[in-house]
Amino acid sequence: MNAQRQALRRSKKDRIIAGVCGGLGEFFGISPFWFRLAMLIAFIPGGVPGILIYLIALVIIPAE
Repeated sequence: MNAQRQALRRSKKDRIIAGVCGGLGEFFGISPFWFRLAMLIAFIPGGVPGILIYLIALVIIPAE
């Protein structure tokens, strides 16, 4: 079997802010809802951990 994995990219079609969670969902083959929920939980303790994680992902993950 020669299954090729799609490259990690920020989604253009499944985005709310910048497409980070949509792109992660497409890459891992699961609903972006779970990544959005994880980001929301990371935002709760003061916001800084969640914002930092999201901004790092935004910079590192290229757009489609």
